[in-house]
Amino acid sequence: MDNIKIEERLDRIERLLISNKKVLTFDEVCDYTGLSRSYLYKLTSSGVIPHSKPNGKVIFFDKEKLNNWLLKNARKSADEIKEDALNFVIENKNA
Repeated sequence: MDNIKIEERLDRIERLLISNKKVLTFDEVCDYTGLSRSYLYKLTSSGVIPHSKPNGKVIFFDKEKLNNWLLKNARKSADEIKEDALNFVIENKNA
């Protein structure tokens, strides 16, 4: 097998293993989110991203809280906005 194919398969396996974990390490969060180490350090030191430090050194992340943080401030698509507007007009037609 080609080295590139082996590395791709290993990457896929690592992603699958991470997807089954409930608690992620700092490096796993970098891989999971695509954030750089320096930016993730900035987010944790400023308290912007939810994390825990049970022993005061090693940083851990609850995957569910991390996903909620990643998905906050969602933006609606143009189709969703049109649908909301149409529903509003229909509901308030007789008002």
